Amino acid sequence: MYAEERQQAIAASVARRGRLSVAEIASDYAVTTETVRRDLTVLERAGVVRRVHGGVVPAASLTMIEIAVAERDRAHAPEKERIAQAGLDLLPEDGATVLLDAGTTLSRFAAHLPHDRKLTVITHAVPVAARIAGLAHVDLRLLPGRVRRTTQAAVGADTVAALSTLRADVAFIGTNGVTPEHGLTTPDADEAATKRAMVLGARRVVVLTDSSKIGVETTHRFAKSGEYHMLVTDDGIEDDERKALEDTGVEVVIA
Repeated sequence: MYAEERQQAIAASVARRGRLSVAEIASDYAVTTETVRRDLTVLERAGVVRRVHGGVVPAASLTMIEIAVAERDRAHAPEKERIAQAGLDLLPEDGATVLLDAGTTLSRFAAHLPHDRKLTVITHAVPVAARIAGLAHVDLRLLPGRVRRTTQAAVGADTVAALSTLRADVAFIGTNGVTPEHGLTTPDADEAATKRAMVLGARRVVVLTDSSKIGVETTHRFAKSGEYHMLVTDDGIEDDERKALEDTGVEVVIA
């Protein structure tokens, strides 16, 4: 089957079934997940489908609505747990200032912060703050802004302004998409502006994301390749994807 024929068949299947995962498509057409991701990129650019976490839906069924936080937390839960645990090894020593982004993997990461290390933690995410608000060893700073229902995180001009005055030792960031060519992306402009301010406000930037986001490009870029230092993901990443990211200077850690 030629690529164009396969892409037409995928589009028809998505329209008929409503939602398909990358793994399902790869199995249906006996191709690699990387080939599927390339096909989906072509179809999304044509306006036929829209990519979501780990799969694809018809473009007509989703405009810019993101999947609810609870649903995202259930998706790839074991992988997110391993990524969160691996991220703990990258925490700085006592007295450091840490920026924590929003997202289900970041919430898991916050839940496992060590109890023997004094840290200043700055976040715009309500679920992240709730996880660590009672920890005596953490000096928690909550950023101002309008809280989005979808991500339960503060965004907007006040959030970005507050971040612009800060300089953290490390930022732990989530993302909706990551590619070597386009960097880190997210669907919402306000979220992108906040994430961008976090990236610029830290000496070191660590991305915590499961492998379903790799190869995905969403609407708004908040960091180019070379503007973040490390990516922690699961073993679902393809070898060629890992090499392409490492070729941009990013250190890839497999949890």
